[in-house]
Amino acid sequence: MLNFATQTARILMKLREPSLLLDESKCRKNIATLVSKAKQHQLDFQPHFKTHQSNLVGEWYREEGIRAITVSSLQMAQYFAEDGWEEITVAFPINVLLLDIIKELSKRVQLNIYVNSLDAARYLESKLQQEVGVFTELDTGYHRSGIPYQNQEEIAALLDFFHKSSILRFQGFYTHAGHTYHVQGKEAVSRVHRETVDRLCEVKARFSDDIKIAIGDTPACSLADDFSGVDIIRPGNFVFYDLVQQQIGVCSYDDIAVCVACPVVEKRPERNEVIIHGGAVHFSKDVLEDPAGKIFGKVVSLHDQGWNAPTTASYLASVSQEHGLVKLNSQQIEQIGIGDWLGILPVHSCLTANLMRSYVSLSGQRIDTMHTSNYSYF
Repeated sequence: MLNFATQTARILMKLREPSLLLDESKCRKNIATLVSKAKQHQLDFQPHFKTHQSNLVGEWYREEGIRAITVSSLQMAQYFAEDGWEEITVAFPINVLLLDIIKELSKRVQLNIYVNSLDAARYLESKLQQEVGVFTELDTGYHRSGIPYQNQEEIAALLDFFHKSSILRFQGFYTHAGHTYHVQGKEAVSRVHRETVDRLCEVKARFSDDIKIAIGDTPACSLADDFSGVDIIRPGNFVFYDLVQQQIGVCSYDDIAVCVACPVVEKRPERNEVIIHGGAVHFSKDVLEDPAGKIFGKVVSLHDQGWNAPTTASYLASVSQEHGLVKLNSQQIEQIGIGDWLGILPVHSCLTANLMRSYVSLSGQRIDTMHTSNYSYF
């Protein structure tokens, strides 16, 4: 139990349901670290805002000199355009069914979209009146989306179309090396990163030295030291980090800037378990392979400076829609009561933030996102 004279306890007393706590100091430090690294390597830093989805957090980037951003949807682009961002890249293969939003945004901002096929390019060419920037995504090994980098004929046909177009202004190649999430440690991440960039450079060399190369995975952007050949970085998760990044070796527990505060609703001391209000609708069902088995989050103790590092014996063992089953050690079980709060570090902060829709800072400030209204104070 917290001392109810403390600031954190006073904040929790005002909460009734699961809430996503945001440590502003950690978040700002994570932003400043990547800004500094980008400057060191002379990279154009266009951070991905899909993780935080918040105008206020976006303002912290502005204070670090960021002027161009990346988002994951046209709707998200609209939200940040309303807040005055003037160069926005939508890092998702373009959905031509949302042509009306593309038209509207292209009149207000410097809009860049991902076009990965001739069919999409032809459709946009026939429907748009306002020029838009385009990146083409290449698949360099992750096998999610994008043209396989070896497919020179398909890439050449698309670039030829862009060259002749008066509407689609080709900006460069992009890849998301998501397979860096499947390795551990700086050396392994750097090896995947170098292979990825080399493959992009190989394609670039076939066509033009003027083509820009953009990458976006947080592990490589955080850990790699060699960015030769790269022009733009677009990581997103680094702003909060999470247990996946910690397990890879990208960050420490102290770098994780968000924590879900969940109330205890049931106690089962005979099993060293409690039930929390905090399930899949709050955390998602992303799971982490851990020495304890499959886990959905790790338990931390809340205090006035935020939260401590988790203990290996305490974790979120399973989730259903609203329920979370938490394993605790015997000492914790004795101390916890119905109505108390547990802090849970998320496996995947991007999905957790998207599901939770707003934050509560450690000073008690409600911070809203594109899913809610303007932020206010308690």
